[in-house]
Amino acid sequence: MPVHAPATSGGQDAALGQLPGWNLDDLYTGPEAPEFKSDLAEALSRAEAFEARWKGRITEAARTSGDEGLGAAIETYEQLEELMGRIISYAGLAYFTDTSDTKIAKFYGDVQSAMTDASAHLLFFGLELNRIEDSVIEDSLSRDPRAARYTPWIHDLRLDRPYQLEDRIEQLFHEKSMTGHAAWNRLFDETMGSLEFTIDDQALPLEVTLSMLQNSDGAKRKKAGLALAATFKENLRTFTLITNTLAKDKEISDRWRGFEDIADSRHLANRVERPVVDALAQAVREAAPRLSHRYYAMKARWLGLEKLEFWDRNAPLPETPSETISWDEAKNTVLSAYHGFAPEMADIARRFFDERWIDAPSRPGKMSGAFAHPTVPSVHPYVLVNYLGKPRDVMTLAHELGHGVHQVLAADQGALMSSTPLTLAETASVFGEMLTFRALLERTTDRRERKAMLAQKVEDMINTVVRQIAFYEFERRVHTARREGELTSEQLGQLWLDVQSESLGPAVELSDGYETFWAYIPHFIHSPFYVYAYAFGDCLVNSLYSVYEKSPEQFHDRYFDMLKAGGTKHHSELLLPFGLDASDPGFWNQGLSMIEGLIDELEAMDS
Repeated sequence: MPVHAPATSGGQDAALGQLPGWNLDDLYTGPEAPEFKSDLAEALSRAEAFEARWKGRITEAARTSGDEGLGAAIETYEQLEELMGRIISYAGLAYFTDTSDTKIAKFYGDVQSAMTDASAHLLFFGLELNRIEDSVIEDSLSRDPRAARYTPWIHDLRLDRPYQLEDRIEQLFHEKSMTGHAAWNRLFDETMGSLEFTIDDQALPLEVTLSMLQNSDGAKRKKAGLALAATFKENLRTFTLITNTLAKDKEISDRWRGFEDIADSRHLANRVERPVVDALAQAVREAAPRLSHRYYAMKARWLGLEKLEFWDRNAPLPETPSETISWDEAKNTVLSAYHGFAPEMADIARRFFDERWIDAPSRPGKMSGAFAHPTVPSVHPYVLVNYLGKPRDVMTLAHELGHGVHQVLAADQGALMSSTPLTLAETASVFGEMLTFRALLERTTDRRERKAMLAQKVEDMINTVVRQIAFYEFERRVHTARREGELTSEQLGQLWLDVQSESLGPAVELSDGYETFWAYIPHFIHSPFYVYAYAFGDCLVNSLYSVYEKSPEQFHDRYFDMLKAGGTKHHSELLLPFGLDASDPGFWNQGLSMIEGLIDELEAMDS
């Protein structure tokens, strides 16, 4: 039976309006399309040809130029990365549209396997390149203009040299990834996508249930919180096994490669130094009493509660407008905010709507959460959201479109250098949120509505900074404890409660059931230690926005230059034109002070 991509035509909703589904035809028209099948076969044959031509010859190539030189080899390698990236992007996006479709799941698995086989023929390239002496590499970059174009990529690649293993071990790690961490990632996605949460005899998917935690009715929030806890608990053995296995898998890889700290491999991938991340985490932990602890105590008073239950943490204030925000209103809000900053930014973002680069409806089987997938530079990014008409959904849309604009602007760097390290990848997304928030705030004259907006922004920033650093601390404790043996569900739950209690403060009651909520966080599974990138990005954007407010006329060009750089520059180089330095311990306090200032404003409104 032929495999067809899931329907992505969007859908009409009475309250939300017409919600778009993405059009993947710009990648391929379907799994059975001749172009897709041809590219799949070509990827393998070209990878084999690349290995046959260049394996064992990279040192020699570095000593020459022209069609036999290193630059020519890298160009061919990049073309292959582009082709393979296009193939796996299509398969992944089709799968994320409906993880419950068994035919699409098989299609995705088969494509993953085929790309793993093809990329195994390319593995030698980076390994050989990293064995070349520094003097030979630098000489090649000075003589060969085709190689010189890739200088940032080569220098980045060579940072991996101390952790590189013997070729056959690297090949084994690579080929076993399909039956290792990739398989456990897929098990998590398919399990999470199939879960149902029962409220008043109605079975609901994850995103809809999570959105009920923002309902103005406390009874409904409680039902949603308890339903989430009940379903998580029923599936806790599976999530515990996945977590234990992936933590052990990472420990094995780290040990073989010689990483000292459990998060060092992530720091290396992010091209950020451990002391910088340590300084961020410490600054956030020290600020928690002034931020989250203080804010949630205020919110409990506003809601007339002695303490917030965990299901009340994201409850709207009584002042919050309760009407559902239509898709068109959300679209116009974000585009207007982007246009107010720079028309070019709005023009790029508008293409996501006009050309169907967004999949917006929430539906059973669809991947939860939201993301912007860059695909490959020759095509364009795609954005996935689960839009339900909440104010936070508008901010999520602004966030993901920020990623999308960043990815479009960086595409000219090519397949090897357009990708931005995760720490800086959150810059444009969080900046897009800030632009949208500030634009809405400026239009708000009603004091009660202004209070509600400020409170929502503070909550979003606490979720992005304090909560994500708590997630990072939870991961650190889990991976550290896992080195002593398997962790039970109860141990994982206790680690979660310990960290959350420290982060949220005494005004939040972590009642029975909340100990299971670690289980649904996808970043723990897909990208260990990714989460600090959100805090990094938020604090960075707070500092950037302060620079923008002081001199907006000089800001735009520098900002666009930063986004266009993609992965070609270190964070220190990118921040230098703005007078910012992430290695300065005071840098993080500068970003955190903006959150504290908003809380001060709320407290003043309350008096």
